[in-house]
Formats: sequence, C-alpha cells, structure tokens
Amino acid sequence: MSFIVNNRVYVQSGYEDEFEARFKARAGEIDKQPGFKSMRVLRPLGNQAPYVVETEWESQDAFRAWVGSDDFKRAHANPMPKEAFAEGGGLEQFEVVVSATA
Repeated sequence: MSFIVNNRVYVQSGYEDEFEARFKARAGEIDKQPGFKSMRVLRPLGNQAPYVVETEWESQDAFRAWVGSDDFKRAHANPMPKEAFAEGGGLEQFEVVVSATA
C-alpha cells in the first residue's frame, strides 16, 4: 500500500499566485526521489479553507528519506515571508487502507 502526506497551508489573500508559482517552478524535482509516487497541490474553493499539498509515497521510510535529502533542503531554502501564511494547518500522515481508480 501507499503512504500519503497532506500539508494543509493557510495562505493569506494576495499571496496565492506566489504560493502556486513556487510549486509550478519545482515541478519535476520531487518525482526524482526514491519511493515517490505522486503529488497534487489543491487550491481551496472556500475562503476559509487551506491549500492542501498532497504527496504519495511507497512507504513512510521513503517520505522520511526525502525530508532528510538535499532536494528537500533546496526546496525549502528560500521560504515565503511569514506574513504570507495564517495560523493553522500542518502535516497529516496516512496509510492507504482502500484505494480505487477509474
């Protein structure tokens, strides 16, 4: 089965384009990591909802290895200003119990 990590991020109004652009500029980097399966950046449709950055890994160990990698450090080396984000959100980790695709 797979291991899913969701990062819920509350982005302040006016910073949405920059937040999305950072992920678009990095497209194709994380997919080179061992054990990586997929990533989705989900834009909220409600103004109270966070963005959700969802990654899927072969295992929790594969995710942890990426967090300790040079690629992870490069991806997080130049963060957006603190005022770009509201309180709340955070990391959620899941093991997939059931999965279905069309």
